[in-house]
Amino acid sequence: MQTHRESAIEAAVNTASGIVISWGLTMWLFDTGAAQSMSIVMIYTLVSVARSYFWRRIFNGRLCRRDI
Repeated sequence: MQTHRESAIEAAVNTASGIVISWGLTMWLFDTGAAQSMSIVMIYTLVSVARSYFWRRIFNGRLCRRDI
């Protein structure tokens, strides 16, 4: 079972790997500047980290209770 800290680190690393891709795609697909594009990406990134952490804790807790 993962600790809360390990879950948060995993979610952050997973999402951080998507920052570069998202930023590049936003710059390529839309007519935005670098700063505006990064602002959009950071908002989605923060939401993604929170969402990943939330679901990880829910599923991790239920799977551990099932093993007992």
